[in-house]
Amino acid sequence: MKFSAFSEKQVLTLSWWSDSSPYEGYEALICDGAVRSGKTLCMGISFICWAMRRFDKMSFGLCGKTIASLRRNVVSVLLPVMRDLGFHCKEKASANMFTVSFGERENTFYLFGGKDEGSPALIQGITLAGVLLDEAALMPRSFVEQACARCSVPGSKLWFNCNPEGPEHWFYQEWVKKASQRGALYIHFALEDNPSLSRAIIARYRQMYSGVFYRRFVLGQWVAPEGRVYDFFDESYVKDAPEGGFEEYAVSCDYGTANPASFGLWARKAGVWYRIREYYYSSKEEGKQKTDAEYVGQLKKLCAGVSPKVVVVDPSAASFIEALRREGIRALKADNNVLRGIRLTADLLKRGEIVICRGCAGAIREFSLYSWDDRKPGEDAPRKIFDHAMDEIRYFAATVVRPEKVSGFAAFSAER
Repeated sequence: MKFSAFSEKQVLTLSWWSDSSPYEGYEALICDGAVRSGKTLCMGISFICWAMRRFDKMSFGLCGKTIASLRRNVVSVLLPVMRDLGFHCKEKASANMFTVSFGERENTFYLFGGKDEGSPALIQGITLAGVLLDEAALMPRSFVEQACARCSVPGSKLWFNCNPEGPEHWFYQEWVKKASQRGALYIHFALEDNPSLSRAIIARYRQMYSGVFYRRFVLGQWVAPEGRVYDFFDESYVKDAPEGGFEEYAVSCDYGTANPASFGLWARKAGVWYRIREYYYSSKEEGKQKTDAEYVGQLKKLCAGVSPKVVVVDPSAASFIEALRREGIRALKADNNVLRGIRLTADLLKRGEIVICRGCAGAIREFSLYSWDDRKPGEDAPRKIFDHAMDEIRYFAATVVRPEKVSGFAAFSAER
């Protein structure tokens, strides 16, 4: 990888620990701000250069939400750069570690995933000379504090980077707002601080997000969600289904007995998924609950004349999934990460990669009513009303259109 220039904030990230820096005595570095603003790679380069300049035969930690995401987002990009800079890097994937040597010096870097409250146990017992926490705001506080506690070697430093979350988030309250008290250098990145981004790419990122996600991921602000979740959605996003045949079909399901049930039939053409028709049933409004078998029958009617490639279902709907299985319909449990699904759905709608067609009245109505819950300070969550079509649409976006990892799609043949 070749670098033509670094921004002022990238240079500071790369050099803050050096002998000539006025910040050399600081104990930590915190970088936050916009997505794709150039903070992660510069921090990784700086972290390894610092470790190799200050230590020999020591252990260091690199932490991510998961080891897989850490490898994908940091290690796979960082190690080739370090090799280009003259360092010898040897990765041992099975042991979740790699070594870096330069001249007579060699240090070991261990990879850790901090995905839940059980993760601190994974890092207990090790002694580290430094730790880098990538996307620190996505990790449990207990894991971050345990990782920091492992750094007991004299001269050790802590390195944090993240995109903003809500203003009540513990990392913002305890580290960002108290950076000076903790002896931490705080650097806030904007999109313009990454010189590798063209004006056209920056403009694209500004168009990708809206509402709270725009303020967090583009402006880099720690703000709470408010108002409508899809505040940009209006009649211009509702289209007629295109004429002619489609390349493939899929179904997304949010199952409900006391609550409404919502099924969407999707059809793909020329790279765009169209939600061509829906089944939406509210037992409260109709005065009668349906059985699992009746819902299976309604799903088959929705799919009359077509054979969907996949049926994605709310993963908690165990009885409905079993009823589908008994009918020879193998359902795929949906990715139920709420915030990722909402961000992804908004992105796909704005890009025109998914389209809501006229006739999907239940979904169109919910888009105008689906709102953030302002009754839970510090928690990013939509209100649990007018969310049934919204849930199955985000299931579809996150499981079929752009899944985080590839998994086998289950298929069935609808009755014709």
